[in-house]
Amino acid sequence: MVREIDIWLVGNTGLRSPNRIQEGFRIYAESPFVGNFRGRDNEIGFMNLLNERGIIHNEAGKDVSGSHARKWRLMFAKNGLIYPQLKKEDGAQDSLGALDAITPFGRTFLIADTYPAMQECFLRAMSVAQFPLPGEGYFAPLRWVLTIMLELERRTGSSEISRIEFALWAQTTTPQDDLSAVVGRILDLRERRQHAASKRKFDRGEIERRAECYQKKADNFLDYADMNMRYLRITGIFQRRGRGLMILPTKHVLAEQLAQSLVSEDSLLHSYKVLCAGAPLPTDDVPVARKLLDELQKLLKERHIAFEPPAPPLETAVQINVARQRLEQLLAQTDEMQYAQRQCHEWREISDYMTLILRGGGKKTYDEDYEIEVPRDELPVYLEWILWRAILAINHLTTMPYEVRGFKMDADFMPVSTAGGGKGDLYSEFDDFAILTEVTMSSSSRQEAMEGEPVRRHVSDAVLRWAPKPVYGLFIAVKIDTNTAETFRHGIWYTKQEDVRQELQIVPLTLAQYQMYFNAMFESGKISPFHVRELLLYCGKNRAEMDAPAWKRHIEHVIRNQTEALRASYVYEVPPMQVAADPFAAYRKE
Repeated sequence: MVREIDIWLVGNTGLRSPNRIQEGFRIYAESPFVGNFRGRDNEIGFMNLLNERGIIHNEAGKDVSGSHARKWRLMFAKNGLIYPQLKKEDGAQDSLGALDAITPFGRTFLIADTYPAMQECFLRAMSVAQFPLPGEGYFAPLRWVLTIMLELERRTGSSEISRIEFALWAQTTTPQDDLSAVVGRILDLRERRQHAASKRKFDRGEIERRAECYQKKADNFLDYADMNMRYLRITGIFQRRGRGLMILPTKHVLAEQLAQSLVSEDSLLHSYKVLCAGAPLPTDDVPVARKLLDELQKLLKERHIAFEPPAPPLETAVQINVARQRLEQLLAQTDEMQYAQRQCHEWREISDYMTLILRGGGKKTYDEDYEIEVPRDELPVYLEWILWRAILAINHLTTMPYEVRGFKMDADFMPVSTAGGGKGDLYSEFDDFAILTEVTMSSSSRQEAMEGEPVRRHVSDAVLRWAPKPVYGLFIAVKIDTNTAETFRHGIWYTKQEDVRQELQIVPLTLAQYQMYFNAMFESGKISPFHVRELLLYCGKNRAEMDAPAWKRHIEHVIRNQTEALRASYVYEVPPMQVAADPFAAYRKE
């Protein structure tokens, strides 16, 4: 008889992006709901607070029970940020901590001010065995997945696990299953899938057969896999491989250490105490930390990346890990340079992302193994990210790619947050001029109130920063409010020092207008930031002689004319991609 299966969940389908947990938790920490998070009124109150702060988008009447708040509470507790609720058989609540109060680990999470620091918090939390096994004991899905992937690597030479493999044989098994048999099933699935005429049809059939032992919806296999992999990636130990996962090479030693311990016989109360205090990691030990640093230096040498050997002292785990993190940043910057060089060959995908944003989010599937997605609750993040990629595709920057953006990305160059306040969104410097790009998803009458002052202030700061180079402001939104256009039509700003009057050149474009011109540049082969500057100059010409509605019509007319002029010229194929051995060379000035 085939054993009935279940699917473990490291995240929650109601909280799609773990990258937003820190934002929501900061709001919780400052709210009156700390330690007072139960009951309908409090749940609705916190849900409304999240909605007011823009963390969730609860349409009127959609959730009147406060279920959003319960999902956030669950993830706060599962990651040890607040004290979880203990059942009587697991121990007294007082022996753990006040229900829903912020834990010591929660305080650490609040002050994690870099993305790697936040990733490490999630890694510590997900390393704790708090998922019950039938009979006795607990396990951590993170460690089990690493064990499977390391065994795959031993047998095939690669730790890669595909989406369908993860869905059917990783998230449906536990350390109580035979590892060799599980990996054997994955490899059998992989072999048969390679020879399938239609991979989509093959996947459906495999899910249907596996679902015969599953009591819930068959759709859960892929839906939960996408969510589980998204949460596992936030630990920083995995990276994307197609629509699946692989172990990040720089974290391989750490993965091996974590996979050594799979099942805990300790009580759930003990696991919760470890979780809430901040679980230890192998890198807290000097030998492991030193080995990880040595492996990273070896990788840098293999990739011919120049680096300064870490300076002493390197006696404590903290000192060694700080040195490693500095080298990891160098590696990430080098990878980002190479990513930047590829963008001119990915302009069609960039345009497709713009289309998804214009539609309010969604997915586009290219084939069974390749799909892009813009989550509906992350539109502002993706708008900044895709316009950054567009700038990289146009190229000719004199600034580094990571100096252009203010937002954070993960190891796969996917966005995790928008740029912080107090500065512009995207700073692009070229040989003879600079462009400051500001973006917003706001399209209502509040657009001018939200963006009018900050955009002019940021452009003014950029003018002072890059003088005597001319600086142009490019404001992009899905829809341009007429009052916003009127503010930028005047473009007047007085500096704080000596009240110097500046006439700022800021042009508001819709995302659709920008996309139209972006596509035309690549279709014609005339790909240059100088064409963008020319467009902005044409759009701003004689603006003082028009009112805002007339200026908006003028901009539309210019965009269409310039687009047609580009498309009327010859079309050529982008030459084969050549990634420089030294990706920094193209950005170094003579």
